[in-house]
Amino acid sequence: MSLQTRKRGRPRGRAGGLGAEDSGGIRALDRALDILDLIATSNGLTLTEIAQRLDMAPSTVHRVLVTLAARGVAESDGQSQAWHVGPTAFRHGSAFMRRSGLVERARPLLRRLMEQTGETANLGILNGDAVLFLSQAETHETIRAFFPPGTRSALHASGIGKALLAHARPADLKRMLRELTLERFTDMTLTDPQALLEDLARIRVRGYSLDNEERTPGMRCIAAPIFDLAGEAAAGISVSGPTLRMSDARLAAMSDAVIAAARELSLGMAARREPGES
Repeated sequence: MSLQTRKRGRPRGRAGGLGAEDSGGIRALDRALDILDLIATSNGLTLTEIAQRLDMAPSTVHRVLVTLAARGVAESDGQSQAWHVGPTAFRHGSAFMRRSGLVERARPLLRRLMEQTGETANLGILNGDAVLFLSQAETHETIRAFFPPGTRSALHASGIGKALLAHARPADLKRMLRELTLERFTDMTLTDPQALLEDLARIRVRGYSLDNEERTPGMRCIAAPIFDLAGEAAAGISVSGPTLRMSDARLAAMSDAVIAAARELSLGMAARREPGES
């Protein structure tokens, strides 16, 4: 039996085309992930719609979708011809959420927080330049906030995002603010870096953040950070709802409930410090 020695270095891809490597990455994989990201955030798109939105050749999109479908990552509706994420994508996402056990530990607390406040309770983590929502306990009210798992929201215009920014290490905060695009969503959005820094300072003092119609008109969100074993703000928990119900008169009681839930989750993760400390 002979042993074959594997040559060092990356294999040379074809010039152009699906198999080419681009800036150290695999172009075909990059395109496939772009397509998967798009269909995951839509309610179903046809091949033509995907090609148009991503400015790709329909033939390229077709090859990628066929490959994804063969692995169960994407699937097509036979009647509408619309493409959706498949069951394998769910399995991959579930594996991510099981990684820390945070979602399972948070589930009963989210339910309790929703019952205490009457508003939708959310769990999210830092994901690049945004908040990634992992879980939610939805209120029974007709008008309510809704952030399905997998939704991403801007850091500077969300309760959890500002809670995480406020408790980031100074060097990390400086880097993130340098890289963030402070997009304006409403008249209340904090697009001035100094104004955002002042708000983050207030958040550190009082222990909770407030999204006051900064992402969506008529909606408020109260959030607090969840600390991990190393004392880092690893996640955030929040309640969101219409300003009509989340009035100024209710903010104190609701923020106390959010901070208490964040503290309980932090202790469950064996945190070395508690929310509200700088």
